[in-house]
Amino acid sequence: MRTTKQLSITLPHEMAEMVRTKVESGEYASESEVIRDGLRALQLHERALETWLRERVAPTYDAMKADPSRAVSSEKVRASLAAAHDSSLRAG
Repeated sequence: MRTTKQLSITLPHEMAEMVRTKVESGEYASESEVIRDGLRALQLHERALETWLRERVAPTYDAMKADPSRAVSSEKVRASLAAAHDSSLRAG
C-alpha cells in the first residue's frame, strides 16, 4: 500500500519561487520536501497554539469569570502601555 498521495497545488509566484530557490540551493532535494517541511512547521504551530489556549488562556478566562475583580480596565492597560512606550523612547 502506498504511503503517500500525489496532489496538484497552485502557489502564488512568490511562494513558487521560494520553493524553487530552496531546491536549487540544495537545502531540499525536491519541491515535495519543501512543502512537507512547511506543513510540519504548520502542525507544530497549530499544536503550540492549541496548548497555549488550553493551558494559559482557558484557565485565565475561567479565573476571570470566577472573580471579575481581578480584571484590569482597558484604560489602565492603555496607560501602562503608554508609560512603557514613553520609557522605552527615553531610554533609546
